[in-house]
Amino acid sequence: MERLLNVVSLLSLTLAAFVLFSLRRKHIRVEYSVSWLAAAIAMFILSRWHGGLAWLGQAIGVADPALALAMIIAGVFLAVFYRFSMILSHLKDANTALAQRCAILEFRLESIESKDAEA
Repeated sequence: MERLLNVVSLLSLTLAAFVLFSLRRKHIRVEYSVSWLAAAIAMFILSRWHGGLAWLGQAIGVADPALALAMIIAGVFLAVFYRFSMILSHLKDANTALAQRCAILEFRLESIESKDAEA
């Protein structure tokens, strides 16, 4: 189990470094990087805090702390993915509203141009 915890620690540090590198290169926005950094920190803390991991495993009814860690990590990432799904849904709605406003403006511009052409 110690090997698994070491691998999870390494993966969490790699994730945090990757997010910080992407943030520095402006590949990801700050408000989105916070979720990923929080997930990486949660993974690292759980992989290093053996007593807390055993307690969490007992609290959720899992005998093996490694399985508890996997379940908690999956839950954290599901929460991050859900947050991004909400953001994408909002962006899609905003994009639709923007396209509709653009179409209305195009119609108004064409009607003004046709009135000018007639006069």
